[in-house]
Amino acid sequence: MPYGAAGVEYGSMSGSGRAASRTAVLVCQGRAAANGRAATDRFADPVAAGLLRVAERKPVDEVRANTPPQSWQERIVYESVRACAEVVVPRTVAIDEALRAHVTGQLVILGAGLDTRAWRLPELARTDVWEVDHPASQQDKRARLAEAAPALRGLDEGGLLAAEPPAVARSVRFTPVDLAVDDLGAALDAAGHDPSAPTTWLWEGVVPYLTREQVRATVAALAARTVPGSALVVNYQTPSARAAAGRLLTRVLGSSVTSGEPWRSLWRPRRMAALLAEYGRLWCRTTTYSPSHVPSAARHAGGHPCGRVALPWQRATDRTAFVTHSHARQRGCVTRRARRAEA
Repeated sequence: MPYGAAGVEYGSMSGSGRAASRTAVLVCQGRAAANGRAATDRFADPVAAGLLRVAERKPVDEVRANTPPQSWQERIVYESVRACAEVVVPRTVAIDEALRAHVTGQLVILGAGLDTRAWRLPELARTDVWEVDHPASQQDKRARLAEAAPALRGLDEGGLLAAEPPAVARSVRFTPVDLAVDDLGAALDAAGHDPSAPTTWLWEGVVPYLTREQVRATVAALAARTVPGSALVVNYQTPSARAAAGRLLTRVLGSSVTSGEPWRSLWRPRRMAALLAEYGRLWCRTTTYSPSHVPSAARHAGGHPCGRVALPWQRATDRTAFVTHSHARQRGCVTRRARRAEA
């Protein structure tokens, strides 16, 4: 495959009638708004802002300056970005720490959206990264990367101008896949992924947008390519009346952030654990983002209902499970651990 700017390897693109993910843009806005302001000792994403276009940066700048707009339409966007920043920081911290604890030579990011880890985590310097996403979203990201390339090449680890790119992933391979219809294994084979080598799988912010059947099919595809020494970090949503009401309210008020991207499946920890246990000798440690991930000064009182995912385990709706593959573990362990965590 040919290499593009900044050592990024591009795969082929297929046509699609679906628009790029607006949720991916919102999450990127949340990270950009929080960069340098929240959990500064554990969270930083200097790349996120560079992937945003001018109109998308406006609410980010307003959130960072704490200057809400007067128009109620613009205020909805402002509050969405502010609430997303509250959620995305602890989620990003939890996942980044899991990835740092289990570095392998291969990292596959499912539903990568505008993820920036391949451009900001020096721990991935010896890791090949496959970014898997819907063709429309991936085409949008590639265009944004091309626009941001000069700035990305000029950032060093301290956010200052540098003559050379920072220490990032060994390679990035874009792999267009529609998880609803495409064969994930075949796409990864075509992109050069080695199923016989340990792989870290990252599945963040995707599960709720898939049906249960699509989630099951994806887990089966991952299990078929997973060997001892591999790991899975999966983020999923549990049922929550508050979160459902919040999403409904934004649609009623006319926000386009989640328009066309409804949640299709919600999972309780026990059910997710049982699903993972069906496809191999897996054990699971399930974590929920708690206030300990973010200093209290960085969180706003009250906040959008969607922000509740950052609260302690008993009230959280957004969970991350860290799963490793090992010959020494038995299937039943994943269910027993999840039951203890849910109790």
